[in-house]
Amino acid sequence: MKILHTSDWHLGQSFMGKSRLDEHEAFLKWLLQTIEQESIDTLIVAGDIFDTATPPNYALEIYYNFLTKISSICKNIIITAGNHDSVATLKAPKQLLRALNVHVITSGDEDEDEVIALYDDKELQGIVCAVPFLRDFVVRRSQSAQTMSDKESALSLGIKEHYKSVYEKAKEISKDVPIIATGHLTTLGSKTSESEREIYIGGTLDLDSQFFKDFDYVALGHLHINQRVGSERVRYSGSPIPLSFSESNSQKKVNIVEFVSGEVEVTELDIPLFRKLLVIRGDTRSVIKELESITNKETWIEIHIKDENPFHANESIRTRAKELDLTLLAVKIDKEQTLFTANTFNAISLDELNPLEVFKQRVELEALEDEELAKDLLVKFKEIVSEVEDR
Repeated sequence: MKILHTSDWHLGQSFMGKSRLDEHEAFLKWLLQTIEQESIDTLIVAGDIFDTATPPNYALEIYYNFLTKISSICKNIIITAGNHDSVATLKAPKQLLRALNVHVITSGDEDEDEVIALYDDKELQGIVCAVPFLRDFVVRRSQSAQTMSDKESALSLGIKEHYKSVYEKAKEISKDVPIIATGHLTTLGSKTSESEREIYIGGTLDLDSQFFKDFDYVALGHLHINQRVGSERVRYSGSPIPLSFSESNSQKKVNIVEFVSGEVEVTELDIPLFRKLLVIRGDTRSVIKELESITNKETWIEIHIKDENPFHANESIRTRAKELDLTLLAVKIDKEQTLFTANTFNAISLDELNPLEVFKQRVELEALEDEELAKDLLVKFKEIVSEVEDR
């Protein structure tokens, strides 16, 4: 059995006003070719198929076109919902897609059978516990007077119990074949990027890779960087294209999973870069120099500048980028924060002065033209201070 694990396609994403359609079409074409070339038996997509709950029509079109083509060359296609996905949108064509051997698991509630047996010529090859993003109401009972900590603990426990339940159901089918789980969540010790959002209340759940220890492989989604978490068997595939400039230097991958003599073997396969995202940092002169060296006009650019006159720098850089026919999506000003102290301003603390000295310095700041008046004020204030001290 040979599995390809991918996730976080985010079809339909609008990136700073720019469509990602061309990149997604190129990725799905590459994925189709890869599945055929690698003789993949099972495709697992671990959530966030779409970027929003109401994806644009072109995103739905390329999704269904891909499923139509892939169903003829891949025995099993398993798709689970992520936090970005609408349960209703994915669920609507569920029965129709089942005729194409596409399994769609949307909510993880009692109405869905998440345990999928994988066969090859009637021989059982493996079992997938296809767990989607588990929404709060599915795994946690709401109780009155719960603190945030209580809710997080109850949610963590509910998620763990859910995985335990589907694992037991899988074992009822067979204990002698690999049991694979899917998931769409954040585990402790994993690496995040700027493009992910917190998906649970509080954002910090007690979920580490150890609670997946019974599974032979865990195909995770939600985090956009390809990585393993605590074990070779527990992995995120990451997104197929960079979804933010923070991912501009991240090599995108899919995971090809095989089981040899009862042991899992994972190959990380690099995805071609269909559009480069470039971050440039520096002052105006160095930024413009780097812009002038760019040869790929399809590159999308974000600039961080440090300049004493940021507004002039911003205008100069944008003008030059336009002349070079480059796509500049953002110019950000890097502001340095300086810690100011009393010494910075040669300041004196009030604790260092007595009342008379304070009044004297205040009179000097006023720069009174009548020197006699200033002297009289100081004398009068000195008398007042003396009277107060005598009391």
